[in-house]
Amino acid sequence: MNRRLPAAPRHGLARVLSKQGLCSRSEAARWIAEGRVRVDGKVVRDPEFPVQRERQRVEVDGHAGSDRVERIFLMLNKPRGLVTSTRDEQGRDTVYRCLDDAGLPWLAPVGRLDKASEGLLLFSNDPQWAARITSPGSGPLKTYHVQIDCIPPPPLLAMLETGVACEGQHLAAHSVRLLRAGGKNAWLEVMLDEGRNRQIRRLLAAFDIGVLRLLRVAIGPLQLGDLAKGQWRLLGSDEAASLAPLD
Repeated sequence: MNRRLPAAPRHGLARVLSKQGLCSRSEAARWIAEGRVRVDGKVVRDPEFPVQRERQRVEVDGHAGSDRVERIFLMLNKPRGLVTSTRDEQGRDTVYRCLDDAGLPWLAPVGRLDKASEGLLLFSNDPQWAARITSPGSGPLKTYHVQIDCIPPPPLLAMLETGVACEGQHLAAHSVRLLRAGGKNAWLEVMLDEGRNRQIRRLLAAFDIGVLRLLRVAIGPLQLGDLAKGQWRLLGSDEAASLAPLD
């Protein structure tokens, strides 16, 4: 008795392009709308057009997409004042300003740092690896040095680890310790095992503490080190694998 093989899965065209590490899904949708993408030789303008990757030929500007796009992992020392976004509707400078003229393929930020924050920011064209980095359940710990506008009493550090309800969310730090204090402010080391929007700022604000400076200094074992502000470097595969498994 002959058994029919299961049909190859179909995925939306924009998703297929992004999973190949060619661009973000939103960028893929723009390419498709501009008529730059063909499937089996025909222009397709629907980003949700179902595609069987194993059986259909997808081309961008006449060139075949490939599952073997070179994977790139990069770390940047993000300066304050830059938005972590590909484009900004308000016309503000983005982190991509630091990558201008670098000759790199499309890369997406792995997680975010808000405009006023600085420090270690990752980029990659491997969306599966990026998802493992940002996963709240299994991603690596993120370490921040935070300058605050007061001298914290010892019980406060434990309270920050216990957390507080804020706008329907429970915000808490994985760990907090005092680095140094002097005058009217102090520096804390704060470690997070998840990355909610402006989590540290919101958590401290719940205790009437203002943030003067916020710097991410490490992700897992990867340290910001002496990388100059606004500068970047590529990560080796061993460094990338130390943060999350590589397929």
